Amino acid sequence: MPPTGTSYPRNSSEIRILRTRIERRPIPPPTRAAGKRIVAAFEAGRDGFWLARWLKARGIEAHVIHAASVAVSREHRRAKTDRLDAELLKRAFLGWLRGERDHCKVVAIPTLKDEDAKRPSRERQSLVGEQSRIVNRMKAALTRLGIRGFNPKLKRAACRLDSLRTPEGEPIPPNTLAELRRDMERRRLISNQIRQIEEARLKHFEQATNAGPHAMVRLLARVIGVGIETADMLVHEVLSRNMHDRRAIARYAGLTGSPDESGRKRREKGLARSGNGRVRRGMIQLAWRFLTYQKQSALAQWYRARTENALGARKPMIVALARKLLIALWRFVQQGVVPDGVVLRPAQ
Repeated sequence: MPPTGTSYPRNSSEIRILRTRIERRPIPPPTRAAGKRIVAAFEAGRDGFWLARWLKARGIEAHVIHAASVAVSREHRRAKTDRLDAELLKRAFLGWLRGERDHCKVVAIPTLKDEDAKRPSRERQSLVGEQSRIVNRMKAALTRLGIRGFNPKLKRAACRLDSLRTPEGEPIPPNTLAELRRDMERRRLISNQIRQIEEARLKHFEQATNAGPHAMVRLLARVIGVGIETADMLVHEVLSRNMHDRRAIARYAGLTGSPDESGRKRREKGLARSGNGRVRRGMIQLAWRFLTYQKQSALAQWYRARTENALGARKPMIVALARKLLIALWRFVQQGVVPDGVVLRPAQ
């Protein structure tokens, strides 16, 4: 029962007035009592790490919890509310503070400069994907009309649209023609933006000092088969981070397995996919290129020896090669250990 004399808002108007008063009420700064420890923690989300940096700048200890690291009950359907989630996070975080690291995982809080250094590579990757979607949409529109063999990525592709004919001998319908021209303009704009990003990156590397991440990028780009785009992505996404050992590198890239063992059942469910997806995709693509440009290296020979007479083993083994290659590149940029048999470009 509510205490005597307590009044509650009776309609929406009174609720809005009460909410306005609460929002306008000044919030006092946090005070730390003698012998007390004040710690703030929250889940990693879309807002990023600005709140943690803001709290730390004001002398408050802040941590960001990896949401997928908090164990939840899978026994039955569970209630999910903000109050229950906050209590679950609090219990897991208190266990982490006691030194029990398996309760949850706390992510590293990057600086604003570190986050900004990742933007060119991520923006370029997004633009390349958008460019591919536009090209595929144009090809699909022409295929519906029975027109094949037309490459919309050529420079004179827009001039050739008027001369295209369907199998019935008819020109492209006006609405479809207008759509194709707009798509070509979008693709041209995106292509120019990709070129601007690449030119700005090269100019920035030429003017930057040979220290820190820039030195890592230059060193990694000396490996034949590794371009400046791949080197920049790997350095800013994973290689410049403070990793303890090779297992931490493989886990962060999501290149470790996920075994499933229960009783006599033993099976491998594939990649864990719990790490950085950009690094995982980039390393698998680099592993295929590595087999072409570094045929005499020890890693390439290791791959060929295990897939020469094994049917269906190429794709699973390319993941193992990507994991070994990532660890070898990490040792190369951190310790200067050149992988066996790898050919380097001359230093500039």
